[in-house]
Amino acid sequence: MEEINLDQALQLQVVATGMHLVPELGQTISVIEADGLGPDRAVEMLLAADSDLGAAKSIGVGLLAFPDVLKQLDPQLVVVLGDRFELLAPAVAALMLRIPIAHIHGGETTEGALDEAIRHAVTKFSTLHFASTETYRKRIIQMGENPERVFNFGAPGLDNLYHLELFSREELEQRLEFALAGPVALVTYHPATLEPGLARERLDDLLEALESVAIKAVFTKANADEQGYAINRRLAEFCQRNPDRYRLYDSLGTQLYFSCMAHCDLMVGNSSSGLIEAPSFHLPVVNVGERQAGRVRAENVIDVASRRDDIKEGITRALSQQFRSTLTSVENPYDASKDGSASRRIKEVLKSVDLSAGALKKAFYDYPEVR
Repeated sequence: MEEINLDQALQLQVVATGMHLVPELGQTISVIEADGLGPDRAVEMLLAADSDLGAAKSIGVGLLAFPDVLKQLDPQLVVVLGDRFELLAPAVAALMLRIPIAHIHGGETTEGALDEAIRHAVTKFSTLHFASTETYRKRIIQMGENPERVFNFGAPGLDNLYHLELFSREELEQRLEFALAGPVALVTYHPATLEPGLARERLDDLLEALESVAIKAVFTKANADEQGYAINRRLAEFCQRNPDRYRLYDSLGTQLYFSCMAHCDLMVGNSSSGLIEAPSFHLPVVNVGERQAGRVRAENVIDVASRRDDIKEGITRALSQQFRSTLTSVENPYDASKDGSASRRIKEVLKSVDLSAGALKKAFYDYPEVR
């Protein structure tokens, strides 16, 4: 967004929606505003119901709003990132209004979540593709997309690691209002949406494992998927009982979150950040359950089942000197450019792309094998 905003040949328009507008999840639209990037429009679409029905209806609410927003803003190209269910609304609206879509982070797999299907659906809506690894670039081509429109510049979020000044340990403690003495875990646990009704049981196993190894933890809230609010209520109860050991935050933001990665001893949970960003910090990650199954991962990741004893064993291994000594040479498979310039490279493609009437026409790319 900043690369586009700084380029005089381009005009940035930002639409904030979904979790950005939810007070309980940090109302992070304020971050967009503080960065001076708009937004030009805000689309309220998330219903309060913490259920699959609520999520499905939220997509419908978004689909009612996005056609008007896109008509008003009249963009030549819509850029979307990731696999959140909210993306289906602008993707469908843009397709029906014949606006080309550029998709970032396509081709990935998360076999334990509905995000898998949503991500691949958005890929087929899209004209341009910016994968985060070579494996994912090949998978997008395997889905019939033209190789000339599929690029691997790495994960653009990693550019922050090259340009963002992180807080010292003392500064971080002051901003968190939480002491980081002793082994400290950064914990994020999201619903595994293909395991409905099991969120509380799975989370309790994780919390019991943390208690059993007697480490401190910085928790960030779960997302707005089905059962997400239930997870956050349970986390709030857990942290309130022992605030000196456990602390829950609505949203840390990029600088605080990366600073936690730099100063915490390990990560625990099922967030994609453990696979995408954590390797750059040589940070041990205990990846719990099936939510991230199928994703490319570096050697810093320890995969464990969603059971207390397995999680406890994973934490113990992650904290061991033997395991930590193996991480000094870990390379991040999502950092293709290794120079903090993935965003600039994506912007240059967006700047030069053909936006004529034929840009939306896509012939299915058949191949004997991806090269």
